[in-house]
Amino acid sequence: MKALLGRFFASPTLTWYMGKKFVLTSFGVLAALVLILQTLDLLGESGNILAYPGNGQAELWQYVSLRMPQLIARFLPFAVLLGALITFVTLNQNSEIIAMKSAGVSAHQILTPLIVASIGIAALSFAFNERIVARATGTLNAWEAAEYGPIPKDRGVVSNVWVRAGDDLIHADQASGRGAGVKLANVTVYDRIGGTLETIISAESGRYDRGGWLLEKVRRFDVTRGVASDLPSLTVARGVAPDRFTLSNVNADERNFLDLRTAIADLQAAGRPTEALEAGLWHKISGPISSVLMPLLAGVAAFGLARSGRLFIRAVIGMALGFTYFVADNFGLAMGNIGAYPPLLAAWGPPILFLLIGETVLIRTEE
Repeated sequence: MKALLGRFFASPTLTWYMGKKFVLTSFGVLAALVLILQTLDLLGESGNILAYPGNGQAELWQYVSLRMPQLIARFLPFAVLLGALITFVTLNQNSEIIAMKSAGVSAHQILTPLIVASIGIAALSFAFNERIVARATGTLNAWEAAEYGPIPKDRGVVSNVWVRAGDDLIHADQASGRGAGVKLANVTVYDRIGGTLETIISAESGRYDRGGWLLEKVRRFDVTRGVASDLPSLTVARGVAPDRFTLSNVNADERNFLDLRTAIADLQAAGRPTEALEAGLWHKISGPISSVLMPLLAGVAAFGLARSGRLFIRAVIGMALGFTYFVADNFGLAMGNIGAYPPLLAAWGPPILFLLIGETVLIRTEE
């Protein structure tokens, strides 16, 4: 076991020294970034907040408490990248990298303490996003929609609802209520067999009743025969759960991983497109994991003689690699949102690609 650990870690003392230096630097950079960006953001938004009658200093601090988690989540990978670059540049300038290499420490052993620390940061980031950021995002979006006034109570009313039940399509102008108490208004059922429209059923209202939907004041039109008939009531769509009608717009940023996965399953059962949400679901994991890549991409600044005059160029290359990753990550997520990329490729393509790029650069420059 010691031999195996020795292949990855140079020594406990060196590992602790480098890991501590990297973590403190990264969080210091994060604090500075968030402080500056939060100040600028508040200056730009304070006018809208105070425009609502009665809002004052308390509402400004409430905005800060809701906005700051978003800034922390978004810029944590940037802070890790800059923290790794600063750590490596400092170690190189002080000839500590040369001392490690002279002692037989490989490039990967130098990187390992930072990568292990970044794994911990990624786990912390995932937990922070799940427990705090998702809730803060949902509350802030609702507050912004209310123009920073009182947030209206969600009454569970959804308009213009479409649900697929096998080959049939069901449309309701409005769905209200929760669970078995869901009620539909102005319902239209398009009864299809093998993709061919057979019957159109219209009803003024509908309610969930013993596993099906009981429609009232029904008008039924037989498409093939061209015959219409009126019925007092009719039960249709057996097996269609009420939640499939009450699903409103789902925002991936406002839900944690488990809630979003459940919502995606419900939307798929209702026959609605979920590619954008699936990309957002997987990005909840691949996003925090991007912090693990930052030491590898910044590693180009660790090696090479500082006195050669190329240390600054190496640091710029490391920063360029890191920022190119963020551009590629945002581009992949945007392509996933519009359905141009499969969800897994949109979320995991950039991390895998830049893992290979980082390893290639490291091997060619040092190993």
